[in-house]
Amino acid sequence: MIWIWLGFLGLIAALLALDLGVLNRRAHVISIKEALGWTAFWIALALIFNAGVYYLYEHHWFDIGRQIGSELSGRKAALQFFTGYIVEKSLSLDNIFVIAMIFAYFKIPLKYQHRLLFWGVLGAVVMRGAMIFAGITLINKFQWMIYVFGALLIFTSLRMLLVRDESIDPEKNILVRVLRRICPMTMEIKDHHFFTRIDGRLMATPLCTALMAVESADVLFAVDSVPAVIAVTRDPFLVFTSNVFAILGLRSLYFALAAMLDRFRHMKFSLVFLLAFIGVKMMLSHHYQIPTIVSLSVIVGILSVGIIVSVIAGRKE
Repeated sequence: MIWIWLGFLGLIAALLALDLGVLNRRAHVISIKEALGWTAFWIALALIFNAGVYYLYEHHWFDIGRQIGSELSGRKAALQFFTGYIVEKSLSLDNIFVIAMIFAYFKIPLKYQHRLLFWGVLGAVVMRGAMIFAGITLINKFQWMIYVFGALLIFTSLRMLLVRDESIDPEKNILVRVLRRICPMTMEIKDHHFFTRIDGRLMATPLCTALMAVESADVLFAVDSVPAVIAVTRDPFLVFTSNVFAILGLRSLYFALAAMLDRFRHMKFSLVFLLAFIGVKMMLSHHYQIPTIVSLSVIVGILSVGIIVSVIAGRKE
């Protein structure tokens, strides 16, 4: 089992090294065409990996799929991975809105945004891994935690419904305030560097401050998204890998949608119903297990309605 985890982490490390070290070594503005191409690449890669998940679990290679109390067939594992991936991908839309506001607040040039998001994704992968294993451990040890997570998702959906216009003030961000106490800051951007020296003093640049704000925002979103994926599957490997593939595609998705964010503001209501449905599913799990195929159909239906409404509203406006 350990070799599967090491192999996956090695794959992710190789992809990230190829991304920043080779393909995007020079800072440049990501065009919409390039962003759409990368978005298609990450989605295709996730689907190819899902095919691998099917064979891994169907044949139980490396004894995978037998760690959660009952054996998972290849079909069930692939369906759970895909459902978790769709859930995480859709919830990342809210994250994109916040990232856009953070970049605008700190006036981060377009050509440096990709590099900043790269390090943001790297930090997010580590934090998500820790939160996923902590969440699954809590549920396995304390069965009543499933109701806590379910209630949290329902509460978040109600909060999203009632709070129409959220404003982001990075000045109040805890990590940003701690950074400013530890290290002096400058408002001057020095190429792609997170730190610079001015008159011999080490100072943090706006890129570093923005990175802290992005990382802390991801922690807040993970509080919702991690329980949402755990509601789909309790298998740690499926939860982690579906989360990671959704996060890896977040950067290209951001650049693809950055110029069209206003057209997707109606998707917020789809996310409200999505979180509420998953919260209810989680709280019912001890009494009735909603089949994964039914959950996937409901989730796709909710998101489809949001996209159609957003497109129609965008044309009218």
